[in-house]
Amino acid sequence: MTDRADAVEHLLELLDLLAADASSERLARVLPAARAAGVADTDLDRIGRATQWALQIRRTLTAHRRREAELEALFDTASDLAGVRDPDAVLRSIVRRARQLLGADIAYLSMNAPGENSTYMRVTDGSISPLFQQLKLGMGEGLGGLVAQTAQPYVTADYSTDDRFNHTTTIDTAVRDEGLVAILGVPLKLGTRVIGVLYAANRSPRQFPPDEVALLSSLADHAAIALDTAHLLEETRTAGETIRAHNEAMRRAEDAHDRLTDLVLRGADVPEVAAAVAKVLDGGIVVHDHEGVELARIGTAQTLAPRAAANASRASGRAIPQDGTWVCAVLAGRELLGSIALTDRPDLGDADRRLFERASVVTALLLLLRRTVAEAENKVRGELITDLLGSGIDPVALRARARRVGVDLDAEHVVLVADGPRERILPAAAHLASGCRGLAGVHGEHVVLVLPGSDLAGAARDVARVLGKAAGLPVTVGSGGPALGPAGVAAAHAEAVRCLRALLVLDRRGSGGTLADLGFVGVLLGDRADVSGYVRATLGPLLDYDASRGTELVRTVTAYFACGQNLSRAKDELHVHVNTVVQRLDRVASLLGEDWQSPERVLEVQLALRLLKITG
Repeated sequence: MTDRADAVEHLLELLDLLAADASSERLARVLPAARAAGVADTDLDRIGRATQWALQIRRTLTAHRRREAELEALFDTASDLAGVRDPDAVLRSIVRRARQLLGADIAYLSMNAPGENSTYMRVTDGSISPLFQQLKLGMGEGLGGLVAQTAQPYVTADYSTDDRFNHTTTIDTAVRDEGLVAILGVPLKLGTRVIGVLYAANRSPRQFPPDEVALLSSLADHAAIALDTAHLLEETRTAGETIRAHNEAMRRAEDAHDRLTDLVLRGADVPEVAAAVAKVLDGGIVVHDHEGVELARIGTAQTLAPRAAANASRASGRAIPQDGTWVCAVLAGRELLGSIALTDRPDLGDADRRLFERASVVTALLLLLRRTVAEAENKVRGELITDLLGSGIDPVALRARARRVGVDLDAEHVVLVADGPRERILPAAAHLASGCRGLAGVHGEHVVLVLPGSDLAGAARDVARVLGKAAGLPVTVGSGGPALGPAGVAAAHAEAVRCLRALLVLDRRGSGGTLADLGFVGVLLGDRADVSGYVRATLGPLLDYDASRGTELVRTVTAYFACGQNLSRAKDELHVHVNTVVQRLDRVASLLGEDWQSPERVLEVQLALRLLKITG
C-alpha cells in the first residue's frame, strides 16, 4: 500500500507541476525521485509514461503560446502603425517590433538613398557597434544590398562563409565588429519600388524558417504602407486644397484600416471583413483563396476567375484593373494566400485604390490567422486520433476533448484507413475531416479518418476518390463501423485495417470498400470470425509438415490452384520437375485426405490459402 500510495503522490505531483507551468527539467525530475523513493517497477513504468505525456503537453502548450504571442504582436503592430504620424517613430516601432517578433539579438532597417544607388543604415535596435550603425551599402553589396537590388528576401545562417553575397571589406568589417552571424533581410516595397530593407540577425548560428521569413515580410509590408501614409500626411501640411482632399482620403483610409483590423482582432470571419470593405468602398467584394475557391461574396452577382489577375497583381505589388473589376493579390511576403476583387468601381481613384490595397493586407492577416488556427486544430484532431486508438485513456476525457473540436463521439461515425503517400494525403484528409466535423490523423503506417455517418461503402468510395485526386496516385481505403463511443471507434478501426489489408492483397488498389464487399473473405474477417482457427483447421497438417521438414507443400498447392490445377504449368511456376509436383501432391493427399480435391474441399482449401496470404 505504501508503494502504491507513493506512486499516486508522484503522479499528483506531475499534475501539480503541469498546472503550475513548471519547466521541463522540473517535470523530468519526478521519475528519478520516485525511483529513489523505492516505488515498485510497475508503478515506475506508469510514472515514466505519465512524465512523457506531461512533457508532450507542455511542449504543445508552449508552441501554441508562442504562435499566439506572434499573432498578437503582429496585430499590435498593425494597430500601432495605423496611428503613427512621425516617420522616425514609424521606423523605430518597426525595428523594435521586428526584434520582439523573431526573438533576434538585433534588428535594424536600412533606407535606399534616392539617386545614389545605395542603401544606408537608418535605425537599429540592439546594436552595440558605432561602425555598424553608420554602415552604407552599395546596391548588390552584401546581403542587404542584394535584397535592395533584387526585391527578394535573403537569409543566411552564417554570413561570413556564405559565398552567395558580394563581400566587401567595409561591410565585413562592420559585421564582424557587431558580431553578427545569422542574418535575415526582407524588402520594404511601395508598389514595385524598394524603399529599404528590414533585418533580423543573431550573433550565433541560427536558421530562419519560412514562417519567420513570412512573418517579417508581413511586418515589412505594414511598414511600407505606414511609411507611405506618414509621408503623405507630411506633404498635407504644406499643400492647399488638393492636399486637404488627400488628407481626408488618408483619414478615411486609416479609419477603414483601423475598423478592419479591429474586426480581425475581434475574431471576425472572411465574409464580415468583406462586407466592411464593400461598405467602405461602395462596391461589391469577392474573396478567393490561393486555389481559387470562393471564400466570400458581398454585393455582387458576378462570377469571377481572378487567378491570372491575382498573379499579375502579385508581380506588380499593386491592385490592377481587369474588365472593369479591380483585383489585388493577398500576400504574406511573396506567398500568395488568395485574392480580393472589387466590382462596380471602374473609376477607382488613387486614395481608394490604396485603401483597397490596405484591405488586401488585412485580409492576409485574417487568412494567416485562419491557417494558423486550422493547423493547430488539425494537430489537436490528429493527437485525438492517436489517443482514441491507443489504450488507457479515460473515455470521458476523450469525449470532452472531441467536443472541444466539434466532434460528438456518441453519434454514429465511420472509421476509414487509407493507404497512400501520407505526406500528400494527410492535408487533404485533415481538410475533409474538419469540413464535416470529423477527425483525421496518422496512426501506424496509414492515415485514419473518423467521419460522422453510417454509410461505410459510400464514405470509403468518396474518401478514396478525394484523397486519390489530392495525391495524384491511387489511394486504397478500408472502412469499419458504424462506431459509437471511443471503444467503438477503436473496434471499427481494427475492422477497417482488416478490410484495407484484404483490398490490397486482393489487388483492389485505388478503391474504397467494406468487409461486406469482400464476400466470403469479408465474412471470415468480420468481428466474430476465427480466421486463424479456420486456416489452422484446413491447412494445419501442411503447415506443420512444412515447418518440421522445410518442405514447400503450401507453396506447391497455391501454385497448383493458381495454374488451374495444370501440372505442367505448375511445375514451370515452381521451377521443378513434373514428377516432383506429383510427389508433393501425393503427400498433400496423404495429409489432407484423398478427397482434398473434391469441389467442396477445394473451395475450403483455396479460401484458407487466400486468408493465409492476407493475414500472414
